[in-house]
Amino acid sequence: MDISITLLYIVILAFVIAFLFSMFGQGGGSVYSPVLLLFGYVAVVSTSTSLVLNLITSMSAGYVFYRNKMIDFKASFLFVPGIVAGAFAGGYLSPFVNTAILLWLFVFFLVGVGARMVYTYWEKGKVEEKPKRLSPAMHVLIVFFSLGVGLISGLLGVGGGVLIVPFMTYVCKYPTKMAAGSSHLIISFSALAGIIGHAASHRLDIPLIAATGIVVLIGGILGARTSMRVKPKMIRAGLGLIMWGLAAMLLMKLL
Repeated sequence: MDISITLLYIVILAFVIAFLFSMFGQGGGSVYSPVLLLFGYVAVVSTSTSLVLNLITSMSAGYVFYRNKMIDFKASFLFVPGIVAGAFAGGYLSPFVNTAILLWLFVFFLVGVGARMVYTYWEKGKVEEKPKRLSPAMHVLIVFFSLGVGLISGLLGVGGGVLIVPFMTYVCKYPTKMAAGSSHLIISFSALAGIIGHAASHRLDIPLIAATGIVVLIGGILGARTSMRVKPKMIRAGLGLIMWGLAAMLLMKLL
């Protein structure tokens, strides 16, 4: 396939991914990377480019959530130290690590949590309220959780939103849309740390990043604006379906 046609397909897909994933508190890194791999890019280029696009999507979508007061900054920054340290380490180590076992564990996790989130579509609705405070034990749990998410993010080129949103929704008991908005802020730090880790060990593909970055910026803004008009249970169910789709893509890659 001609390289210009290939790049056009990638640009179109990048816009669609940014639009859809920004609605659910994700940067789209879980799909950017597999798409680039399918089009023939090597793993380190796919992963590092995915993280850059993840950063752009999260920042653009996060701004929309911020304008609608859907970000809890205090809670979000509890995730930042662990996720930054883990993402930098994962990004730096990614060229040297065999991630097959990690991918298998990730598949099982995505299938299970995805099922729980899809099931919420049929549950009776309830008023979602922001928790008044997080306990000291929850603070400790967030630190360890964020470190693990950051490591996975850097190794696989995913932003971590697919893990952060369910954690904030079911463990921290945050409203769905606030969890999605806060996730965008957290992902921004995670993606940036992963990018720096990648840049320390190999060169980024600047032309590819430039070609896809603009459409991802636009898609992130449009997707976040659309999410403001979507019911929370639909956001949870949609995220669950995305988790299943990602699990299927990883399974095909592993098999």
